[in-house]
Amino acid sequence: RLPVGSSPSNRTGRKMSAFFIAPIVEGKGEVEAVPKLLDRLFRESKCEGYLAVNPAIRVKAGSFLKQEDYFGRHVELAARKAKAHPHGTVLVLLDCEDDCPARVGPALLQRARKVRSDVPIMIALAYREYETWFLAAARSLRSIAGLPTDLEPPVNPECIRGAKEWLGARMTGGYDPIEHQPLFTDHFSLTQASAVRSFARLKRSLDSFLAQA
Repeated sequence: RLPVGSSPSNRTGRKMSAFFIAPIVEGKGEVEAVPKLLDRLFRESKCEGYLAVNPAIRVKAGSFLKQEDYFGRHVELAARKAKAHPHGTVLVLLDCEDDCPARVGPALLQRARKVRSDVPIMIALAYREYETWFLAAARSLRSIAGLPTDLEPPVNPECIRGAKEWLGARMTGGYDPIEHQPLFTDHFSLTQASAVRSFARLKRSLDSFLAQA
């Protein structure tokens, strides 16, 4: 990954676009995991360019969703980071729990645009948890961190309340988000996870952002 500010060229001599994402997340594990995920999704897109990801800004989800001052302060911080780059965007990635992403997402985007309408903003809400994406891609995580060699995903991963607990019950040492979220992010199948609508929506949003450059 090249530093932002340089202008590398491809084999034809044409300068490639420099993309920049400033993520806002809620969990300690996601601070490390989300940049890894974005890097994997970017490489899969085969976009001609390179991606830089700002260190994730961690928020308290309850305060972020319910307190306008808290919300605005963190969106503004991420927006200032993104605004410094020609192809920069803010990404808000949160767990949606039992709420409907199709309802909460547009409302959250509208609030964020009131704070900074001059910066592209993406909203990605994992239904129900970030780990729900791991459940959908369970076969690709076999034998990792003590998971069974014959691990199968639940019939409907999005119906599972407590994806962390589902994983932990199948691991010899239990599931620790700080340790295992980044590890599983390195290995889980993006294709298998796309069976979950919230993950497929994140991929589409990222592809749309990259296509605008």
